[in-house]
Amino acid sequence: MRIVLVGPPGAGKGTQAAYLAKNLAIPHISTGDLFRANISQGTPLGQKAQEYMRAGQLVPDSVTISMAEDRMDQEDAAGGFLLDGFPRNVGQAEALDAYLKGKDLALDAVLDLEVPEDEVVKRIAGRRICRNDSSHVFHVVYNQPKAEGVCDACGGELYQRDDDREDTVRKRLEVYHTETEPIIDYYKAQGLVVTIPALGKVTEVTERAMGALASQEA
Repeated sequence: MRIVLVGPPGAGKGTQAAYLAKNLAIPHISTGDLFRANISQGTPLGQKAQEYMRAGQLVPDSVTISMAEDRMDQEDAAGGFLLDGFPRNVGQAEALDAYLKGKDLALDAVLDLEVPEDEVVKRIAGRRICRNDSSHVFHVVYNQPKAEGVCDACGGELYQRDDDREDTVRKRLEVYHTETEPIIDYYKAQGLVVTIPALGKVTEVTERAMGALASQEA
């Protein structure tokens, strides 16, 4: 299957993408991973992206699209893939359609993870990260440390990243509504969008998504 996963920040796209890709036996293609891999490997596209980033500029769609196409051309993606973070706007969606059409392929579904905005803010703004090890993540509501402000694993100080502050989260949501949300209407016109309520346990959301994909295939 060829799937696009969309949803606002904090919807759990990365977590769901990993589970779904494993269940479907297709590669999880994440824009963030693509950028990190291209930059760390010093590819021409990675070097180009880094030039823009160092200059404090947004990486142009053309670079992002080329990275995604290169990844989709790899052998493990021949039988399908799950795209996470791409396309990010209608222009990228049109480029993806053109790429697939050129290979006589098409998307099977666009999964839209639906989460109320207040829940998104609650999820992200409540995160606390360990200063000693950023992989130690807690939450003021959903995953409280035993001692307030102290990492259970190493005793390090827990802090809130600037990106996780409520005002920043709301700005990120504005960008999502303006730039990315329009691709949902774009794909609805093609009959591809399946809306998945993304509240509840991770496994419950995965089951809903798998059930929706099975119905889409039927």
